[in-house]
Formats: sequence, C-alpha cells, structure tokens
Amino acid sequence: MIVGLYNLEPKIENTAMMQVSQYHKQKGDTVEMYHHLFPERYDMVYAFSLFKETNKSMVRDSMIKGGTGFDIKTRLPLEIEACAFDYSIFPNCETSYIWFSRGCFRDCPFCVVRKKEGFIHAVEPKDLNPKGKYISIMDNNFFGSPKWREAIDKLVEWNQPVDIQGMDVRIFTKDMGEALQRLRIYKQLHIAWDNPKDDLTEKINLLTKYIKPSKIMCYVLIGYWSTPEEDLMRVEKLRE
Repeated sequence: MIVGLYNLEPKIENTAMMQVSQYHKQKGDTVEMYHHLFPERYDMVYAFSLFKETNKSMVRDSMIKGGTGFDIKTRLPLEIEACAFDYSIFPNCETSYIWFSRGCFRDCPFCVVRKKEGFIHAVEPKDLNPKGKYISIMDNNFFGSPKWREAIDKLVEWNQPVDIQGMDVRIFTKDMGEALQRLRIYKQLHIAWDNPKDDLTEKINLLTKYIKPSKIMCYVLIGYWSTPEEDLMRVEKLRE
C-alpha cells in the first residue's frame, strides 16, 4: 500500500505520525507525506491535528483522523502505540522526544491532559533519535511521576543536554534540585504560575538555588480566572 501522512500543523514534529510511519514501514508499505494535488495516489491517508483551531477544510471524510484537534478521546491502536518513532520523516529534527510518564495528578479545568491521559503513570521511554543533539522531555509533570529518580538516572546515562517541557514547581524539593544538577539543561526548563491564588515565590526561589534564572521559563496563564492586577502581579514578581 501507499500510505499518506497529512500533518495539519506542519511546523510541529508529530510523534504519533512517526509511530504510524514506523508501523506501516514495518509492514512493507510505502509511506509518504500527503499531497493534496494527488489524493487518488494513496490507498490510505492519516490526518493528524493537535489543535481544534487548526483549519480542517482540506480534510477528507475518507481519511483516518486523530489527535486532540479532532477528538480528545482518539488513541492510536495498541500495535501502533508500541512502535518506535520514525524520525526519518522529519529529517531536520535535532531532538529526541522522550516521555517517562503520561497524565497528571492534577485536573486543572483549562488543561486536557488528565482527560486525555488519565492519572499520572510511568511509561517506558522510546529510543533516541539517531541524529538527535539533545533530549526533549515531554512529560506534563516530570517530578510528579512515581519513577522520576529512575528517569534522572537514564538521562545521566544518555549523557545529552535536556530540555524539560513540564515541571510542577509547587512540588519542588531540595532532592529534586540536586537531581537536576546532575543534568545539562539545553535551553530551559519550563514551569508555570497558572493560579494567582498560589504563592510560588518560595518554591521559585528554591529552584533558582539549583538552576540559573536564565535557564528557567515560566508560563503565566492570564485572563482565565484572574484579574489584570493579578496577572501583572505574577509577571512583576517573576521579573523581580
């Protein structure tokens, strides 16, 4: 078969697409990026979307559609979920996308993670990108995982710079800080100050004892359940 892969957010290296590609290549199928001018060329087309706001006017009814941009409840079949990532479909990808856990123990009303992935649980990480220069840790709540210490040991073993996408500073401790010092931070680690009713000053100050402020990025959720004054307060406190 000739299988087409349609990435509705082409600037994003979609890992589900990498697994679909790997699965069909293992079956002996030809896998190509989908081209709208030749829809009749493909025996099967998968469409991938992460965001509901993405324009879907070019999506055909015959396509297999998946991702939170279509339906939060869609999941890859188990035989595809078990596949490694085929990084060859994104030849310019310089990172390895790694999950040590899925889900979250929190259930924030603005976030889909708990609804999509359930309560936080450890998962086995996939293989590294053969051409990867650093590791992107994609866990939603890295230190919330019951096996974060084993994850740190694995990252030390891999010995590559790391970019931590999600870290809940509200649960940050001295032990976690010492663990982070075993790693090389590639760009930044990411925390969030979503709720103005949470005073994160003490925890952020503790984090800066282990990680330079220039290596920390903090998301600030504004206009959701806060006033402009509460939004400005968090921004100014972070600036301080």
